[in-house]
Amino acid sequence: AFLLWRIVLGLAPNWYAAMIKNNSVSVDDFVGGPPDGKSAFKSWLLNHLNVGKRVASNVGYPLKTEDSDKVAGLKVTSRNDNGEEKSTTAKPPVIVGTIRMGFGHHRIAYAATSWGLGSDSGNDRETWFHDFLNIESEEAQMIKDTDKLYSKGSRMASEMGGAVEKFWGSLTKSGDEDSLRVTYQFSEHMVPLINGLDKNSPIIASHSMVACAAVAAGFKNVINLVIDNHAQWFVVVPGALNLVQGPSNYHSFLKMGVPEKDLALAGHWIPRDLVEGIPDACAWRVARRKAGKPLRIIIPVGGAGAQRKFVVKLVGALSGLVKEGKVQLFLNAADHEHMKAAFVGALESNGMEYDNVTDMNGVQAFKDKMKTDEPSKNVTLFSYDDYFTAVATTDILCNVADVLACKPSELAFYPIPKLMIRRVGDHEAYSALRASELGDGTLELREVPEVIRYAKLFMSTNLMEVMCKSIEDNNKIGIYDGCKNAMRMALERAEQM
Repeated sequence: AFLLWRIVLGLAPNWYAAMIKNNSVSVDDFVGGPPDGKSAFKSWLLNHLNVGKRVASNVGYPLKTEDSDKVAGLKVTSRNDNGEEKSTTAKPPVIVGTIRMGFGHHRIAYAATSWGLGSDSGNDRETWFHDFLNIESEEAQMIKDTDKLYSKGSRMASEMGGAVEKFWGSLTKSGDEDSLRVTYQFSEHMVPLINGLDKNSPIIASHSMVACAAVAAGFKNVINLVIDNHAQWFVVVPGALNLVQGPSNYHSFLKMGVPEKDLALAGHWIPRDLVEGIPDACAWRVARRKAGKPLRIIIPVGGAGAQRKFVVKLVGALSGLVKEGKVQLFLNAADHEHMKAAFVGALESNGMEYDNVTDMNGVQAFKDKMKTDEPSKNVTLFSYDDYFTAVATTDILCNVADVLACKPSELAFYPIPKLMIRRVGDHEAYSALRASELGDGTLELREVPEVIRYAKLFMSTNLMEVMCKSIEDNNKIGIYDGCKNAMRMALERAEQM
């Protein structure tokens, strides 16, 4: 076995060289050099498991656009078997590219588009929303199959805890150079999903795989919105401008060896209406606290549908405060039937009455009412059949809620007081730390009694005022302007090219 392993290590660099020979850019140059025998074998093997002997194509699918029925002014791309459709404006459109894997990447993408829409946005181009999974194809199915495995792992880790959670956590924070090699190699197969777009279009990518595919396809103005607050190789992209949300990530990537020219500090990925609504929302929250109003807590569920056990326990633990009229819950089960059933079970077993909102008109009407009134019941359950409303509900409700109780995902960076509940992957711990140090969230609260204690602190101390003051101060120095800056940079670079 030892001799065989030595032979494999000796042959692996040749297998790896054959695998990357047609690549458009060099990952090895980006990460500081070629892999050793072990890394070469690891990268080759993982790529083989991903794509087998499949040969990557660079022939783009023809695309068409339609007006979004959810966001005014936004164009949404899809496959067009009748031939390619061009932008109707003189300048190539701004492309915001994403992959519908969980909710985070989609949420960030919609946040980016919000800064490119409207007559006062400074954008004289069309804004196109380009979801790889909306392009029906073999490549899109490959991504879906990969996402199913990730979602299953997240749910198992959350439900089983212990050794399974520890193992999954270690996987989610161990993104070494090989992780980027494998991600990029897989992305070479995704080129057809983006190669039907105008090469002169600026690309803003909320998923590193989209940015990798864009670079591989020959796009020169690619901006990659780096997720999380934990520096890992697979979230940055060679040939792109990689924007990060916070300074610790910035200097960590520099330390890893990411070239300074490929990196910039931008701020948090936040939609325009939330950023512009910060002063009013914070003043409204403080006024509610001073008036002794019930504490409104949003509890959303992520796209993978994990956290069922924890949030069910949390709802049960809050039941006393809810029935006393001290707490109001906005429960977003999203488009997960199993989470809706779990929430309903927890509410009914604890004797809590609730209303159920099931469509976009309902959640918009609810938001409008909450600006000046109270809900008819202390618990409102939001559950949907469509994906967009499931994602958008949390964003829509933030400015009429006091506190957001969520795992330290992309929502950890949002400008609302936050209860950072138990993480699903270890990489998320650093996002909770970011929120706590900025003063707009707690440290990670891994047990339900900790969450309850902090909820009571919001009601009995000046914690709400302190967090809202931090949010307003952060806003004044541009902490939440990440998507605004990304759009500005994309347009400026486009004019210079």
